[in-house]
Amino acid sequence: MEEWPYRLLAGAGFITIAWLAWVTGSRRRLNWTTIGGSAALAWGLGLLSFWFPGSHWLWSMINEMVVAVLTASQKGTVFLLGPLALGPGQTLPDGTVSIGFILAAQALPAVVFFSALMAGLYYVGVMQAIVRLFARLFYRTMGLSGAESLSGAANIFVGIEAGLIVRPYLAAMTRSELLLVLTCMMATVASTVMVIYVSALQHVVLQIAGHLISASIISIPCAVLISKLTWPEDGQPATLGGVPAVPTDPNLSTVSDRDASAPPSNFIVALIDGAGQGMKMAVGIAALLIVFLGLEALVDLALAQLPTIGDVPLSVTQVLAWLTWPFAVLLGLRPEEWQIGADLLGSRFIETEVAAYFKLAAVQAASPPPISPRSLAAMTYALCGFVHVASMGIFVGGISALVPHRAKDISLLGLRAFLWTAYLATLLTGCIAGVLAAS
Repeated sequence: MEEWPYRLLAGAGFITIAWLAWVTGSRRRLNWTTIGGSAALAWGLGLLSFWFPGSHWLWSMINEMVVAVLTASQKGTVFLLGPLALGPGQTLPDGTVSIGFILAAQALPAVVFFSALMAGLYYVGVMQAIVRLFARLFYRTMGLSGAESLSGAANIFVGIEAGLIVRPYLAAMTRSELLLVLTCMMATVASTVMVIYVSALQHVVLQIAGHLISASIISIPCAVLISKLTWPEDGQPATLGGVPAVPTDPNLSTVSDRDASAPPSNFIVALIDGAGQGMKMAVGIAALLIVFLGLEALVDLALAQLPTIGDVPLSVTQVLAWLTWPFAVLLGLRPEEWQIGADLLGSRFIETEVAAYFKLAAVQAASPPPISPRSLAAMTYALCGFVHVASMGIFVGGISALVPHRAKDISLLGLRAFLWTAYLATLLTGCIAGVLAAS
């Protein structure tokens, strides 16, 4: 019974956050089919994820599959890096023991392997079938245009590459459609980098891989709800009549004609191309962490020269934590968890969700764990999205390269998506977990 007040608080948080999206938006006439359909689908997917009898088995199976992929990817990494690739507590046959967790040597190589695997699944047509299934679900339940549905479905599995899948329709999209596309991109995470979060949380969150996939799926209707409350459709979408076909070759390797590559000629070439893109992605993630954590440290040095506020020294993460404190409350966290929640919800803007997940894992590794299982689920779901400074540049720049004449619209809408709509969408997902997750 003691959890019910906080579950009710998370439910009230869902309503409050949705209201914030509307009151800070354009306040145009709402399409209640889309608003009601997206809210119902989000909660329906949440009920399936947390309360459906078969969900435990499904998430366990998915988690075992992803962990198996991580284990398989480790074989090549150990061959190249030796004991540096061993996770904490692991040993080599010759008795060499792990020196501890090293992100660059143990988590990032899995991105390369998983990217190659995804490229192979695209080549044989598995991913297209899954994307098409979700696109039809979103089209029929939320009253979206076909291009919006297709982009949202693709964002469950990919990031910026979703723009390529709807590339032929970007030029004619209304501003409401563009905002939805950008919001979905930032409110979800690509499956290729999801393995990093699994490596961070697999020892503190049961069935973490399944829950991360669940969070990405639930975040799509949440992104629809927030974006359509903020900017209701006021035009006539060109693809209102149905869902376009999913490209057999989405050209996942690039976002520009200049760099476009020919489709892979066979399965092995697809794996090679995917591995190459995974390597670029892994290096990009490492570079972003180095740059933004370094910049944060520089700003912190400057802020340290200012007077403290209530004996609390100023820092970037502290300022962001103060700004996001109300959202930690609205997620339904317990009072003793508000500080931890606010720190993570704020730091993700600069440090990325990768650093936030590793911080969450480090906090929860204490004995006893300071965060309850329900609150841990709420935080895990709320952090599952590309809501950080670097992603805004990647997504806005990438989509603008596809339709240069819409660059002004995309830059303005991208800023709104980063600062507000995508962030609120991930919080809605966290609120659903805060209401429904087990204690």
